[in-house]
Amino acid sequence: MRSASLTLPIVVAGVLLLTACGSQKADSQSDGLKQTQEDSPDLPGKSSCGAQTSNTSAAPGTSVLPGDPSGLEKDGVKITGLSGGDRVCAEFEVTNHETEPFTYMITFTFLSDSGEALTSTKQTVPSVKSGRTVKRTVAMGGLPSDARGQARVQIAEVRSVPADEAPSEGGSCPPSGVRVYADDGDAAMGLRVVSLHLENCGTGTSRLNGYPQLQLLDEGHKPVNSVKILHGGSAVATGTGADGVPQLLVLKPGERAYAGLVWRNTVEAGVGNPVNAPYVRVWAKPGADPVMVIPELDLGTTGQLGVGPWKKDETNGPVTGGASGMQSPEPPSLSAIPAQS
Repeated sequence: MRSASLTLPIVVAGVLLLTACGSQKADSQSDGLKQTQEDSPDLPGKSSCGAQTSNTSAAPGTSVLPGDPSGLEKDGVKITGLSGGDRVCAEFEVTNHETEPFTYMITFTFLSDSGEALTSTKQTVPSVKSGRTVKRTVAMGGLPSDARGQARVQIAEVRSVPADEAPSEGGSCPPSGVRVYADDGDAAMGLRVVSLHLENCGTGTSRLNGYPQLQLLDEGHKPVNSVKILHGGSAVATGTGADGVPQLLVLKPGERAYAGLVWRNTVEAGVGNPVNAPYVRVWAKPGADPVMVIPELDLGTTGQLGVGPWKKDETNGPVTGGASGMQSPEPPSLSAIPAQS
């Protein structure tokens, strides 16, 4: 049964479609063991983004939202409501089914009434405790006026890392005194280059000498052991900037270093199955705390990944983009690198 003041949402091909007059919320209490994390209580009535929500629970085995839910629920994330108007705002919840706290990076896609992708946005939900559910909202302004009244939203991708290994791009300095993260990288003709970045955000000096140590992991966070990790980008392609002799680096507070990851996504028939490893666990040096970055390694059937030595980042200019939100060293243009090397 639904409230007379709410318009029933329509689910089309796994996306949530609601009119501007409100939304209705899916039943999120089918699991009696589910708990809501203390900092995000589930309040009835109006949500924090202005969408109308329903207190009515669905009958056992049914859902308030009809249709195929494949685009509304993915890897522990569920869209539970949506409102239109001047800005489109979606409600969602994240449930941690792991045995330790996890941090979630979620990509949402907002679509027009015809199904055209209008824009995508990412949201990070940090440190969700084991067995808990947190509730959040994601808003998207600036949509065309004719798209606001019949908005759609779907979950495009979910990535998660152990909370104590989450990459740090800003905010308070980690206990280790260093931040480690990956940028968005570059790609051309099947060649990929992503940089790992390290910043000394502590009060003392930080020393590096050699290559970062890496462990590749699949979507289920299981180790990928079929890929050879080779020192130097030239093991995969020349001219990527991920080469050179390792040198001792002494980083003062505020100074940074970087190292390149180089791979191809070539697929050769009969060689084996393509390998995708979204996650890479990074140790900046032996004995360092691990950090899990998400470079989305699409390694094809090549079976190898090149890693360059740590180099000092001499750039001190303004922010120029990238996932880190900080200026990155300019690598050689990949368009000038031969397709095969």
